[in-house]
Amino acid sequence: MAPGEPSPGLPPPGQGPAVQVWLTTPTGSRLLSREPDVRFDSGPPPATALRVVVDEGTAYQEMVGFGAAITDASAWLLENRMTAPQRDALLQELFGRYPGIGLSFTRLTMGASDFSLHQYSYDDMSPGQTDSALTHFSIDSNRTYVLPVVQRALAINPQLRIMASPWSPPGWMKTTGSLIKGTLLPEAYAPLAEYFRRYIDAYAAAGVPIYAITVQNEPHYEPADYPGMRLEPAARARFVGGYLGPRFARAGIQTLILDWDHNWDEYQSPLQVLADSVAPRYIAGVAWHCYGGDVSAQSVVHDAHPEKDVYFTECSGGEWAPSFADDLKWFVGTLMIGSTRGWAKGVILWNLALDEHHGPHTGGCGDCRGVVTIDSSTGSVSRNVEYYALGHASRFVRPGARRIASSAGVGGLENVAFRNGDDGSKVVLAVNTAAAPLMVAVVWAGMSFRYTLPAGAVVTFVWS
Repeated sequence: MAPGEPSPGLPPPGQGPAVQVWLTTPTGSRLLSREPDVRFDSGPPPATALRVVVDEGTAYQEMVGFGAAITDASAWLLENRMTAPQRDALLQELFGRYPGIGLSFTRLTMGASDFSLHQYSYDDMSPGQTDSALTHFSIDSNRTYVLPVVQRALAINPQLRIMASPWSPPGWMKTTGSLIKGTLLPEAYAPLAEYFRRYIDAYAAAGVPIYAITVQNEPHYEPADYPGMRLEPAARARFVGGYLGPRFARAGIQTLILDWDHNWDEYQSPLQVLADSVAPRYIAGVAWHCYGGDVSAQSVVHDAHPEKDVYFTECSGGEWAPSFADDLKWFVGTLMIGSTRGWAKGVILWNLALDEHHGPHTGGCGDCRGVVTIDSSTGSVSRNVEYYALGHASRFVRPGARRIASSAGVGGLENVAFRNGDDGSKVVLAVNTAAAPLMVAVVWAGMSFRYTLPAGAVVTFVWS
């Protein structure tokens, strides 16, 4: 422990079920560390403790999981800057069950993003040419490093769910004639729907089922130096209701269609799409990013449309926020806890892996941070704050778990609770955002245990 850091308080042992304690401290002296078990006791918790009452009788969304995007950059580093033993060890650690962190949800880019080595789509044509029949469609650009990494992750964790998002359709489908900026041409709605179908079929043929797609990454943003496209609510509703949804239905495609895939601050945009007379019958849910607004927007939209699922699909750390302690509190409190309390069935961070230069990338973010950093000369791995934030959830909350009721945050203590479907084990994830240690009392089934959580620390409790 670091000098002056309070040691986690352990009360006298109780007589009830044992509780695993996994701790990360803001100094990094403990990193997803297994601490001594505590036990439930039948006595009442101390009046001074902050109570977290866990109620299994009230269950909410079923979880798909937690993870990060296998971007082109992440896959290229794994395939080209690591030896086979290094790569296998890292993928096993990321996607494997304990001692791995069990990532079970990932995102792919349909064509290039800013974290690609070059800009491309799956049907690029020379300027002025079009290919409305998609004669030249091919995912060959993904076969050298993206598909092998995804296939290996699936082999390690067959429960891995994979979603995909385009940054831009082929340039000939757009008003700019380019992957950069612009919007979808009216005559390109049907070809773009077929483009999605072909992508899903091609990936399925490669042994990679696509669980969900979003229509467009960040449809209210047109980046100047990497692929993007503006797609307003009316256009998204028209595309999904008139083209993509019917095309999937005719082809028997079960892949979920999600709207939005952009920030919390413009929640009116998905609400407009969900107000359409046709599109909502094909839309399974709404996807969210973290770069503007507040996580409470997820609940606003969910409360208006409780029949639609919620997913959190992108957030990146970076050098703009270099404090491990601050980032730990934010990522756990806002995303792992706040987003799942806001109905998210899954939480995906941005790049799974980047190198020591925050790349490789083509345009866009020059100081983003991966969940892990791979040294491009040695292949050695550094685990970043995002790794521990994810691991505190992904290692313990398995696919099929349900969020269950727990007391809302009070006094600087934020928390969320889950029950796993396979063995009935309970998981409580908590973060102390206060400046002083907090005594926490978890109350369940007429029993309680208590634990003193250091200031700024994150803890996961697990019991059966």
